[in-house]
Amino acid sequence: MNFNIALINFKKYLNNFDVDNPMIAQKIKHTYGVVAKSEYIAQQLQLSDEEIYLAKIIALLHDIGRFEQAKKYSDYNDYQNLDHAQLGVMILIQDHFIRTFIENNNFDELIKKAIFNHNKLKIEDNLIDRELLHAKIIRDADKLDNFNVLINEDFKYISNYTKTQLANSTISKEVYDQIMQRQTIDYSTIKTPLDFWLSGIAYIFDINFTVSLDYIRKNGLMTQIIDRIDYQNPLTQKQILEIKQLVTNI
Repeated sequence: MNFNIALINFKKYLNNFDVDNPMIAQKIKHTYGVVAKSEYIAQQLQLSDEEIYLAKIIALLHDIGRFEQAKKYSDYNDYQNLDHAQLGVMILIQDHFIRTFIENNNFDELIKKAIFNHNKLKIEDNLIDRELLHAKIIRDADKLDNFNVLINEDFKYISNYTKTQLANSTISKEVYDQIMQRQTIDYSTIKTPLDFWLSGIAYIFDINFTVSLDYIRKNGLMTQIIDRIDYQNPLTQKQILEIKQLVTNI
């Protein structure tokens, strides 16, 4: 099992897309970030070399559906066009494309189930232990890198809103209540720009491993995300302080 071969072939696949497009470039950067964080989590969990390799392969392929999604729709809205995780699995299945990245077919179901579940509100039932382990690793790694995206990337590429729009926005009651109840956000309840921004912060409530939480705390990720916005509405300022206290003390 050679991850470098998979990486080379992934880069060849990217030749089908405009890598200078900021949307595509950002997802490429994110993919490599998730690979690094999956490796970190697996190593911290003291998993075997084979499990670390699988975690990295899953991370490399977890957003493969994003590139076709961006090419076809010019956005990443899973709730208005298509589910990028489901599309990714379909791409890997078609003409056995998964063989481009891993020669051994013993892990196909595990890889597909981990990718399919990485963006869902919750992991589907009835996964066997090894499948569940890798579904949790990719979900945590994806969230850790998404937190870094929220901290570092240009607003127009991560939220479809400007910093000013977010600053002047308010929080809907539905989203505020979900956060205060320590729940990830149901995207059907999002009504305002700030609701969308906070949905990223609420990923903190769906972290699976202590090593992942330790990474978040050590790097002060929640504080950095929240403090990017200069909230203007007095009620929103009060709510944000409550949310900040909650998410920085998990």
